[in-house]
Amino acid sequence: MHGLYVLWWVQQKHVSVAAVAAILAAGDLFVTVLELPTGWLADRWGHRASLITGSLLQIAGMLFAWLGNGIPGVLTSSLLIAAGDAFRSGADQALLYRSCVAVGDADFQRREAQARGLQLVALVGFVLAGGAIVSAWGFATGWFIETAISVAGLAIACAMAEPPAHADDAIATESASPLSDHSTTSRRSEAVRQLGSLVALIVPAAVVHAAASAGTFFVLSAADRGPAEATVFMATVTLAEAAGSFVASRIIAGARSRLLLAALGSGIAGAAIAVPLAFVAFSFLIGLMFPLRAAAIQRVAADGARARAASLASACDKVLATVALLLAGVAPRGRSR
Repeated sequence: MHGLYVLWWVQQKHVSVAAVAAILAAGDLFVTVLELPTGWLADRWGHRASLITGSLLQIAGMLFAWLGNGIPGVLTSSLLIAAGDAFRSGADQALLYRSCVAVGDADFQRREAQARGLQLVALVGFVLAGGAIVSAWGFATGWFIETAISVAGLAIACAMAEPPAHADDAIATESASPLSDHSTTSRRSEAVRQLGSLVALIVPAAVVHAAASAGTFFVLSAADRGPAEATVFMATVTLAEAAGSFVASRIIAGARSRLLLAALGSGIAGAAIAVPLAFVAFSFLIGLMFPLRAAAIQRVAADGARARAASLASACDKVLATVALLLAGVAPRGRSR
């Protein structure tokens, strides 16, 4: 139902467009606020448990989106889905990294990049399939299938195993991680320095992602953009991002390479607004940068703070994207070419 839920709430549930927009914004804000607390809980309780909790909240959110009525139903659904997203954010990368370590597989970046690429390809398929299902059999069938897929996600999370903690890895990175569980006053300056290093890993990709979010909104909100054209545009850029992720599974990049990619993304951003086709290259670059960043973050994070480190990156992405979208919303527009 990705891409169709707004139509469902507005046309079928008779909730005003303004109310839906405000509730969706509240959901985005809720995810951002919950990122670090849920990351801390994932590191404390276990990443598998966090994924299971997130899946349960996702199912509840789908049911409220389907069966709830009015503003209370939409708001409850949005907040439950946001909480589910927050519990899964960070915990998924941390569990994958620790699983790779547990089985002796040092290629976390390749697996993370391939998983991200497959996720994006599946998203395109789900968007197209959702439209076809709703057109043929109605919204109720669409929501039933969406909820069933969420239940399947819960089953997969329950089937996962929590890898054992690796003491050597934790000891080696304990002093290097600003998110360590045992930071002391005597190491505070070192923790601050390392926090700066972590932020330096996070921000470049977050800035490029924010520019992409704002640019995409700018292009899609053009007065002469029709629904079919918008759908094709989104499918194309999503597939380009997936292609970037698949390429990221086969390359090794250091700090300089990541900064170079960020600079390249900033350069493409301006061109992409004027020439929407440039978004294909822009999206490919984003798909390339995110797995490289995820691998770099997991390499420097302490074993007991991996979910928090990944959640910090996600929170930064959301904050910068929100600011960029607000700026895009008030930017002057001309007729798109």
